[in-house]
Amino acid sequence: VHLVESGGGSVQAGGSLRLSCTGSGDTFDDYVVGWFRQAPGKVREGISEIVFSYGTTRYAESVKGRFTCSVDNAKNTVYLQMNSLEPEDTAVYYCAATFETNVTVELDELEFDYWGRGTQVTVSE
Repeated sequence: VHLVESGGGSVQAGGSLRLSCTGSGDTFDDYVVGWFRQAPGKVREGISEIVFSYGTTRYAESVKGRFTCSVDNAKNTVYLQMNSLEPEDTAVYYCAATFETNVTVELDELEFDYWGRGTQVTVSE
């Protein structure tokens, strides 16, 4: 499956953005789709994942209560709604996908096989 992210940009602290991850070449029906981010000088961090067919979601503590992951089955797209953004959220955001059966540990990037190229999110003071 080929993944393309969109929706990144620059916002002020407290603002919102919605990222999209659209899959082509296969439907997401049997996949878990995750969102990861990498800030300059830091390791990549798993922040959210969703079981596409069930809508079950998991979030890292750093984004819980502020970010929401959802799906649009008709568009084969996963969204990450990001509210109350903070400068610490500045990073390149990636979506990734893997078959449901591959996931044994929450938000573990090593279990994800397909990756998008990423989209930049910049949050200013």
